[in-house]
Amino acid sequence: MNTKANFKNIFFTSILLLCLSTFVSGQTITVISLEDSQPLPGARIDIHLNGQTHHYSTQINGEFKVNETLINKKLSMTISFASYEAKRLENLVISKDTTIALASSVKEFEEVAITAQYKSQVVEKAVHNIKVIDRQKIEAMAAQDLKDVLTNELNVRLGEDNILGSSMQLQGIGGENVKILVDGVPLTGRLNGHIDLSQIPLESIERIEIVEGPLSVSYGTDALAGTINIITKKNQARRFEVNSNNYFESSGKVNNTVSLGWQLKKHQIRLEGGRHFFDGWDPSHKAFHFDPHPIADSSRVMQWNPKEQVFGGMNYRYNRKNTLFNYSGQLFNENIINRGMPRPPYQQTAYDDYYKTTRINQRANFQYRFKNNYRLSFIAAYNGYFRQKNTQIRDLTEISDVISGNPSDHDTSSYHSFIARGRFIQTKVNSKINYEIGYDILYEIANGERILDQQQSIGDYALYATAEYSPFKSLIIRPGIRYGYNSEYKSPVTPSLNIKYDFFEREKQQMSLRASYARGFRSPSIKELHYVFVDINHNIVGNPNLEAEYANHFNLSIHQNVRLKKLKLKNKVVLFYNDIHQLITLAQSSATEYSYFNLDRYTTTGLQVESNINYKDITTGIGLGYIGRYNDLKADDSKSINFLFSPEVKFNFQYNWKKAGIQTAVFYKYTGVLPNIRTNEEGELYETQIDDYHMTDLTISKFVWNKRLKFTAGVKNLFDVTSITGSASGEGAHAVSSGSVSIGMGRVYHLGIRLQLNSK
Repeated sequence: MNTKANFKNIFFTSILLLCLSTFVSGQTITVISLEDSQPLPGARIDIHLNGQTHHYSTQINGEFKVNETLINKKLSMTISFASYEAKRLENLVISKDTTIALASSVKEFEEVAITAQYKSQVVEKAVHNIKVIDRQKIEAMAAQDLKDVLTNELNVRLGEDNILGSSMQLQGIGGENVKILVDGVPLTGRLNGHIDLSQIPLESIERIEIVEGPLSVSYGTDALAGTINIITKKNQARRFEVNSNNYFESSGKVNNTVSLGWQLKKHQIRLEGGRHFFDGWDPSHKAFHFDPHPIADSSRVMQWNPKEQVFGGMNYRYNRKNTLFNYSGQLFNENIINRGMPRPPYQQTAYDDYYKTTRINQRANFQYRFKNNYRLSFIAAYNGYFRQKNTQIRDLTEISDVISGNPSDHDTSSYHSFIARGRFIQTKVNSKINYEIGYDILYEIANGERILDQQQSIGDYALYATAEYSPFKSLIIRPGIRYGYNSEYKSPVTPSLNIKYDFFEREKQQMSLRASYARGFRSPSIKELHYVFVDINHNIVGNPNLEAEYANHFNLSIHQNVRLKKLKLKNKVVLFYNDIHQLITLAQSSATEYSYFNLDRYTTTGLQVESNINYKDITTGIGLGYIGRYNDLKADDSKSINFLFSPEVKFNFQYNWKKAGIQTAVFYKYTGVLPNIRTNEEGELYETQIDDYHMTDLTISKFVWNKRLKFTAGVKNLFDVTSITGSASGEGAHAVSSGSVSIGMGRVYHLGIRLQLNSK
């Protein structure tokens, strides 16, 4: 009996050892990028064992097959790859397949971009002209939302509305024609065509990528003037991180955010939340001084309304050898109070408007990488936007509120968008041709009292394909095409062509030429198609027969990169031309009614020159922009196109005194006179202009406690600009008037305290 038992044990032990030896002989180490899980071919692996060092490198698929003599032994390993941080592992025992992720070491002058790319890569190698705003610049600007970040960018002109929030123009084009993405997913919820930039907090943002010109092939409708892709934080190098950011401003802002991150082997979880509070501002307010006026007087009305924002989110990431899964969800709530003037004759009551906005964003991303450098990528997302407006009548003597009985004083609307995107990508390193084939599904639903039948929907379904052909190393040709079907209008075929040519390349200097043509389009929104707002003061209806806007975009740029021992220099010159047809405009359709029509042609052109220098711990840059605008209102019998130009100048300077743990930064931008052509109710043309202004911000930061604690202090709007003279012109149903245009809250002082704790 014992003999049989021993034989049985020996037999099963032999089988187990055989299985283990078979498994061990096939064990591999795979080196990937921490950012996108792409393989790193040619990564160097140095294994240190018994006083000897063995040198290896990964294959084209990022894999290295472990020698049997190194298995199940305690050793040290160093993994390195160009532009990535080297990783050293001590007391490592290789007993199974292992995947090692390297973090990018690419900083200021070697930004990594992913927007419209097959994989993350250095900006200089991308075929598109991409501008990257990294986390270092965001913190140096003490920026609190997307509007703050864009104040120092060329070709970007910002606007501010007391009710609708912050808006922007890119290359002289704004509204619906600027695509704003979060991790490749478009945001929904526009008011008068604009996404409120102040509703996009930055605590969870890693960097922002701006691509000027249409990306309609990759991202569909609205990507006509350009695309802003907001990249959220997804990776962390330490097992545990906690961050707390607190910001105080003399204008009455108090912002507090906190985030927690865990890394558990292949899993990573990040939680974050915060509150931005603003008690309102008016030109009568002084810095660090609050006037003790009673609420029942004219001081209750403010130029910048009180606002409270509360938000939170989570991010889960699973990253293993060939698989990446990422889920991200955010919830955002905003409350704004627009207090009215006391009403005559007795000043005892006032009308107060209350605006409540809720945003819900959810995204799930799945990627699978095949060993032969093919990749599948899927995104499913839901964006919800809910806005409620109510008017209350306040009794200023009893301090009580009554809901207004006028139905037009109240509005509740909601917008839902469901997005599904899929891509099949080939990214072979040594292949002359790489390509991408994808589908894009967007289904939108709008609900509200001012929507026809209180609910309307639009479905947009598209297939697209792009390819990168490199007949030789210095040339990349990227054609693309998109074909779609829309449930409400005829969707145009959208082609594009991008070319990048490195015509001069040496060890210390490279020069490249980028040229592109893209056909952009913008589909009519649900509001433009099905809006109904009719009462005693309004008569605006949508137009279901609208056609899609389309545009031809041309871009030519020259880039120079110089790399010396301690000096890095980047220069670029960009020329662009946008020609938009069938521009959708709100116009008068009868004596009392307004509607949307395909009326105008709108054209912009411009020049952009930028130079950026990095010398030791100094980073500085200067830029010049010159943008011309033209629309059909200015057309004459000669059919010549006469542009109205506006200049821009920007300058920034950052110094990192590492030894003292001090960082200083200066950001300056001059925004020139903006001329325009308008028409009055009689159809007569007249020229308007908005005056120029200067904006300058200064910040200084100090690190203490081994960089765990950071104090930042500074001043924004150094020249104390509050408003400028100009023509404030509404659209269609709103009267044209001249007066002041709000720019800022005057000179404000700020203090920031950031705490960052990491595990070893």
